[in-house]
This record gives sequence, C-alpha cells and structure tokens, in this order.
Amino acid sequence: MLESMFRLSANKTNVRQELMAGVTTFVTMGYIIFVNPAMLSDAGMNFNAVLFATCVSAAIATILMGLYANYPFALAPGMGINAYFTYGVVLGMGYDWQTALGAVFISGVAFIILTLIKARELIMNAIPKGIKVGTVLGIGLFIAFIGLKNAGIIVKHPATMVTIGSITQPAVLVAIFGLLLIAVLVSRKIKGAILWGILASTLLAIMTGVSNAPTAVFGVPTLSDVSMTFFQMDIKAAITIGLLEIIFVFLFVDIFDSIGTMTGLSKQAGYLDANGKLPRADKALMADGVGTTVGACLGTSTVTAYIESASGIAEGGRTGLTAVVVGVLFLLALFFTPIIGAVPAVATAPALIIVGALMLQNVRDLDFDDMSEVIPAFLTMIMMPLTFSIATGLAFGFISYPIIKALSGKLRDVSFMVWILGALFVLRFIFLAE
Repeated sequence: MLESMFRLSANKTNVRQELMAGVTTFVTMGYIIFVNPAMLSDAGMNFNAVLFATCVSAAIATILMGLYANYPFALAPGMGINAYFTYGVVLGMGYDWQTALGAVFISGVAFIILTLIKARELIMNAIPKGIKVGTVLGIGLFIAFIGLKNAGIIVKHPATMVTIGSITQPAVLVAIFGLLLIAVLVSRKIKGAILWGILASTLLAIMTGVSNAPTAVFGVPTLSDVSMTFFQMDIKAAITIGLLEIIFVFLFVDIFDSIGTMTGLSKQAGYLDANGKLPRADKALMADGVGTTVGACLGTSTVTAYIESASGIAEGGRTGLTAVVVGVLFLLALFFTPIIGAVPAVATAPALIIVGALMLQNVRDLDFDDMSEVIPAFLTMIMMPLTFSIATGLAFGFISYPIIKALSGKLRDVSFMVWILGALFVLRFIFLAE
C-alpha cells in the first residue's frame, strides 16, 4: 500500500528510511511546539489553545503535503510571521487577536485562490530580489531582537531606548546558557540542536527555581482551552481598509517564504526539472494555503513550509511518507502538554535568537555590486526591528526601490506591480498614519 501511495522504489527509498527521515525532521523543527504558543500567548491568547492549534494545523498541512503532493516537506506556523502577528499587529497596532486571526484567514484563502489560478509565479517574479532578501534578513533581526528582549538580555532605557539588562539575574543566566548551548550544537551540526537546547534550558530553569516543574507528564488541552481560539477569528473586522496592509504582509511573506523554502529543499533533494521548476508545485503550495486557513480557524498564525525539512531530506527522505510521519508526531505531541507548558520564556528566547542568526545566511544572495538593489534591501531589513514592524520595513523597501532605480537610470528594472505597491505604501503613510 505504501509503495503504491508514495512510489518508494521509484524515489530510491524504503519505509525504514522514510520513517527515520520523518523523525529527524520532527526533532529538528519540534521547537515550534514550545515557541509558537509562548509567543502568541503574549497577544492574549490561551497557551494550551495555541499549542493545540499549532500541533493540529502543522499535522493537517504536513500530512496533506505528504498524501496530496508526495513531498517530504513539513509545515507549521512560521517563525517571524508569528512575531509580526503578536508584536506588530496586536501589541503594536492595537488590534485584538481575533481580528489578526481574521486577517490570517483571509490571506490563506487568497493564497489558495492565487494557487488555483496559477498567479503565484507572476507575483513572485514581479517582486525584486533585493526586497525578498531584505525581508528575510529583516525578519531574522526582528525575531532575534524579540528573543533578546524575552531573555532579559536587553531592556528598555529612557535615554538610549534599549540597553543591556542585569545579566547576573538567574533567569537571564539561563537564557545565556541556552543561547551558548544551541550555538555550539548548531555549529557542530547536531540534529535537533534548537530543541535540545530548549529542553536543557528548561531543565536548568527548573533546577534553579526560575520555572516550576511540570505537575504531570501526560495530558491534552481541554475542550474549554481549545474553544478559546477555535473559530474565534473575526473576519468582518479584518475586512477594513486599515487591515489591507496587514493581510498583504501575511500573504506576501507566506508566498515568497513558501516558494523560496520549497525551491531550496527541492534543489537539495533533486526534484527540480531541467527548467528549474518544481513538479506538482501547485499541490505543494495548496497544502500551505490550506494549512494557513485551517490554522486561523483553530487559532494560530500563518502556516508555512519549514527549511528544517532539509534535515529529513539529508537522512534520505524522498517521498510524502516522511511528511506523514512528521504530521503524526505533531499529533502525538498533544499528549505531553504538561511538559510543554512548563517551558519558560527564557528557554525559548535563545531559539528566537539562533533562528534569527540562521536567517541572516541569506545576505549572500544580495548583489553588492549593485547598490540600487542593496540600499532598498537594507532599508527593508533595518526598519523591521527598529520600528518593530515587518509592514513598515516592507513599506520602506517598496517605496525606495522604484525611486532609487528610476533616478539611477535603471527604470527598466522596475516592474509595474512594484510601482503600484510603492504607491499604495505611500498612501498608507498619508492616510493611515497614527
């Protein structure tokens, strides 16, 4: 049956190899089970409800990826965009999390529609490479900044805005321990480095009294917990002029993050055809869109493909069976919620910092010989953490790009869509400024 469903022999793999690849991918990206609920709970959402939504949305999207597209790509609520959800939309702009979920739901539906009408390539090809790279770099700096803040390593200051915290405090020392441990494990290419670092930091936090020990090992979120976010998105409130920008950011980041991640993974696994395109790409992207839509209904931010899937591919995962294994493991994780709930913020903060550092690898994709590409990318990147807003970073990028290109004699490099987006962002500052 498995041979028939996943064409194991044709992909030069077997059941055992796929199972091991699935376990490897899950261990590598399992940190999201701790980090996502911790981050979204800052927006006022119930921790256990988000934990349930995280695991179930990841399971549905990843299993759909395996069964429908037959690729070993795992999906879960995305890092960076969950930070924008909490710290940008809810805490920064003042919207409630129900409205933010409504915006995520609309972006997911839009993603599905764009996939069905095959418009995603048109959109992706119109976005300048510099802005794509700048967005990834900016999100990396943004979530690293949040991690440093949650760890207590940096704190606010009335004169300098930010400064170093009291690093002799036990909680801060636990975070520093976790940061150094994960950094060493990642440098030594240990699989599951971030997950092991979170677990070790949690254990140290319990031993030093920074966090309380779990009261049980087994347990699942209760129906009362789950109901606190289940179908609580406010679509009506999200359909306003002020929310269009937010919906665009959710959609934009999801589109190019998913396509970029899947392209990189496909290149590693040898899936790309002679023209550099991914067969069954529409099916793979459909799993992403469905995951985001279902995730919003359950109570979590945008679901996207995870680059950590590369670890499973490196272990020999070549078919959707790997993805199915990952999805099943996400569901099994629901039975250990007491342990997950005992993980403190100082244990997950180092994960944010390290993930941010890993995202900075994309800087090598910038063409530093062309400053008309580098400067808009830099503005996109730097404005995200400094304004605490991914949307503002994108605005600076899309506004500066066509102006710099046009005045530099490179008008042909600017697509019509970039001019439109730049104009829309200018109007945003004029009419929607606080």
